Amino acid sequence: MAEFFAELKRRHIYRVGAAYLVVAWTLAQFIGVLWQVFDFPPWIAQVAFVVLALGFPVALVAAWMIEAQPQQAIASAVRAQNTSVDWALFGALGLVIVLIGYQQLTRPSPQKGVDLARTQAASPATALSIAVLPLANLSGDASQEFFSDGLTEEITATLAKLPDLRVVGRTSAFQFKGQNQDLRAIGQALSATHLIEGSVRRDGNRLRITAQLIKADDGTHIWAENYDRQLTDVFAIQEDIARAIAGALRMPLGLRPGETLVAYRPADQETYELYLRAKAAVRTRTYLEALPLMQQVVARDPNFGPGWVWLARARGIANLNRFVRGEGSKGRPDLEGNETLARRAVALAPNYAGGYAMLADSAARERNWRDAIELYKQALARDPDDPEVLFAYGNYLRGLGYLKEALAAHDRAILIEPLVNVYRIFRAQTLGATGMIEEALNQFVQKGDGRGPGDYQVVAVAYARMGRFNEAAEALSYGGPRPPPISGPCTRAIFDAAADVLRAAANKVEPAAPLPDFSCDLGFVYAYTTTPERVLDEAEAAERRGLGGTRDVWWYAPSSVRKTERFKTLVRNAGLVDAWRARGWPDLCHPLGADDFECE
Repeated sequence: MAEFFAELKRRHIYRVGAAYLVVAWTLAQFIGVLWQVFDFPPWIAQVAFVVLALGFPVALVAAWMIEAQPQQAIASAVRAQNTSVDWALFGALGLVIVLIGYQQLTRPSPQKGVDLARTQAASPATALSIAVLPLANLSGDASQEFFSDGLTEEITATLAKLPDLRVVGRTSAFQFKGQNQDLRAIGQALSATHLIEGSVRRDGNRLRITAQLIKADDGTHIWAENYDRQLTDVFAIQEDIARAIAGALRMPLGLRPGETLVAYRPADQETYELYLRAKAAVRTRTYLEALPLMQQVVARDPNFGPGWVWLARARGIANLNRFVRGEGSKGRPDLEGNETLARRAVALAPNYAGGYAMLADSAARERNWRDAIELYKQALARDPDDPEVLFAYGNYLRGLGYLKEALAAHDRAILIEPLVNVYRIFRAQTLGATGMIEEALNQFVQKGDGRGPGDYQVVAVAYARMGRFNEAAEALSYGGPRPPPISGPCTRAIFDAAADVLRAAANKVEPAAPLPDFSCDLGFVYAYTTTPERVLDEAEAAERRGLGGTRDVWWYAPSSVRKTERFKTLVRNAGLVDAWRARGWPDLCHPLGADDFECE
């Protein structure tokens, strides 16, 4: 071995190795700078690093084979020069080792990098945000619209798994379907820094998907790709698109070893198409089509966890329609079997948020607040940006009286789905319940955006609570610019009667008697009559039917009503006081001794 190492030294192997490492490290730093400055594709840097790595053993072999034999006359001079060169080379190598060590010590761990990315993604000021616009159906067959829409939704869900990327929800993005609007305007409306647009063309068993990533502020095309594959490769395409976009935006995937972005897949392509078609039917509330389709999905692939979740949703829509038509026998929609379906989904797909969310909904309906909160948290741990779960969780927290926690959930839901009006209505109501009435009102009046069915209640209650009764009456008037819709018991007469109560309050006189039984979220006007406690009528009726009546009462019931025994009875019957004593008192209530409490 001593002779071998002596031979390595005589043939200058050490010197060549040290020189190569120094030069290779310097080139790697230079390539990294060029890649960022000129925005080279990722594969260029990858190829360069592979070439540098493979060059190291080649250089060592070449040094062994090429042996320099200096003449005796200059041997001593060469040895002196070699000594100087050795010191310089090994000094440079030591410096490189120190720099590499410093880089490794100061570089965050992969998990810390993912955690930091998630923190940045939670803030609109620092987050990269992307919206997947509906892929155009170029198949020449309108009946295939479900496939292009379903694929858009699946790509959206896949991208949502990237930890440092905020992905705009499908409902908001789909509002631009078929619209040829300026991309900058779309980006501003969706609060998205980047947009994905493309198309789907299906021809038999062949699938062609085009996708391009665009900067929303200036229309710059960052990445584009065409995928010509077999129809059976649709999951691979989704994975490839997500990975390509992550590379183009230089973000970590955040995956554990062996984990994929598309985790749950049906057994075969036909089942997948049935699944997409059934989901489209659920989205459009066409329950007569949705329920049998989703039943076929789980029959074909009983091990596909998401299928059981969507079966429960289809069943819930069907039962809700029967309930609305007066066919229910229990005074509320029959959703009992959904818990069994959700438990099966959790067993089959333990990392899928949908099953936990459905179990949380079931626990909430049964007033099991401990399990409901824990299950909502488990769902959000698996998908922190599921807007439907955030919305449901926020509503449940508000029903319990935890208004600030509810507002945080509503804020996040709106960040993901900025154009879903019902989310904005509930957020405004929660704002008003916390006392920020003017801010709640500004969302609908001063900005003038997002007005739609249901806004009248927010605007009217806000004006009334601020003592601006004539403006509250105008919000309910059919002479205004955006009248509420008339349907079922919500007739012109009931709105006119509510407006008359508010005008009487403005004039400080008693309204004309007798007052009708106000419904359609108009019961808040009782607060400005001689029977203010009647604002609790609808909440009590909802509690008797097991529908949960305390969600809205924090918003429209004034402080004077919340101090009454009637209000205390309502929240006791709803099981809220037991929850408060165990979990902590809500924002507007506090205990009075061992057996009583007060709400402001």
